[in-house]
Amino acid sequence: MRIDELFTTSGPVFSFEFFPPRTPEGVETLFETVEALKPLGPSFVSVTYGAGGATRDGTVEIATRVKREHGLETMAHLSCVGETTQGLVEILDRLEAAGIDNILALRGDPPRGETEFTRPEGGLDSAADLAGFIRQRYGFAIGGACFPEVHPEAPSLEADLAYLKTKVTSGASFLITQLFFDNRIYFDFVDAARASGIEVPIIPGVIPIASYAQIVRFCQLCDASIPKLLAEAMDALGGDQDAEAELGTAYAARQCEELLAGGAPGVHFYTLNRAPATRAVLAAMRVGRPWERLK
Repeated sequence: MRIDELFTTSGPVFSFEFFPPRTPEGVETLFETVEALKPLGPSFVSVTYGAGGATRDGTVEIATRVKREHGLETMAHLSCVGETTQGLVEILDRLEAAGIDNILALRGDPPRGETEFTRPEGGLDSAADLAGFIRQRYGFAIGGACFPEVHPEAPSLEADLAYLKTKVTSGASFLITQLFFDNRIYFDFVDAARASGIEVPIIPGVIPIASYAQIVRFCQLCDASIPKLLAEAMDALGGDQDAEAELGTAYAARQCEELLAGGAPGVHFYTLNRAPATRAVLAAMRVGRPWERLK
């Protein structure tokens, strides 16, 4: 089923993001996580694509298994970094043959050791170009990424939104945000996007903190901020990862409750291939149903 069709049904859209492991043990753990989260009835799951296409085959294989063997609607990430248009066609053909209906079109991060994006010879320049390339040739539903705290390479929010609009006009029919921890940032971003003429659903991306040190690294990489009070609360735990995970789960639950009560069309959970925190947060949302008390 196309993800853009999910937004025509009642109730929020919940989704999980996984990454292709590099070891057999990691693959086993991933599918244990898939099975643990499946009873929560996600609307779809997504499978990431490594920097420079480092996990391209893993993306196709994992997405195919999740769809065929576990019966979950699946979206494959696809990046134009390091790929020729012919290479992109080969990947898209494989995904189409596997019954995948949804693609998240990304420019992608540079390969390890490189700091700037370089258009590959015979390839594409941007996520907008990739979205247009896919739309012209295939029937996939196409998603795009967006950055509530502005893309690190964008000179301003206005410039970032102008580019984001080109993703939508090129074919992206829904957007998923980068992680954030301050809901006001999301709501302000959605308001600004709507004012700029972007009308497609904007799904907030939420990551329940399991390891604070790990999240700090993630935020440094993508220029996301951590609210002062949350940072102070985490620092006060003195590196106790069990306590960090408990606080992270509680914080994510409050965050999701406020987002859904405020009108967000759903939540995309960055699971890091782990089940406990995401399972606890989504189960709480299923019980509390905050979207039924929209502000």
